[in-house]
Amino acid sequence: MFIIIIVTIKLGQENQKAEITRRIDIPINLRKRAYDSCILPVASYGLESMTITKHSANRLRTTQKAMERAMLGTSLKDRVRNDEIRRRTRVSDIIKRTAELKWRWVGHVARQDREKWTLRVIQWRPRETKRSTGRPQRRWIDDIKDQVGGQWLRIAQDRHEWKRHGEDYDQKWTEEG
Repeated sequence: MFIIIIVTIKLGQENQKAEITRRIDIPINLRKRAYDSCILPVASYGLESMTITKHSANRLRTTQKAMERAMLGTSLKDRVRNDEIRRRTRVSDIIKRTAELKWRWVGHVARQDREKWTLRVIQWRPRETKRSTGRPQRRWIDDIKDQVGGQWLRIAQDRHEWKRHGEDYDQKWTEEG
């Protein structure tokens, strides 16, 4: 019985080596396509409805850099600069993608019928109650208002103007990283 287990483990190890060698030989352009078509959409799913803070943006960037390093087979010990990694992998930036998705979603919601619940929830103000000490938490719509001001609903009705502001919004998040 022990001989069977040892032989099975030995065969499993040989298959693992062959599989690892096969995966290492995958060209970088196929890894990039797999990342952009599978991993990036899954990683950015639902982020358009999240409040993006500098802390969460940094965590997303760190995760993406770890994935890019894995694609190239490098580690932090290799001391390869982030811009060099991005130049080699040429994958889409998750923060830029998130900003695009959020901007598109806000524009879509703003142009909806005024009676739709999504727009009503965004505009809803809770009853005035005693709030806790400290700075109020950043809300989802706050960075949109920071970008275009309090008239964001009016600006969103004009798709061309909204798109122009959206490019500035994407640039803001790309530069902060």
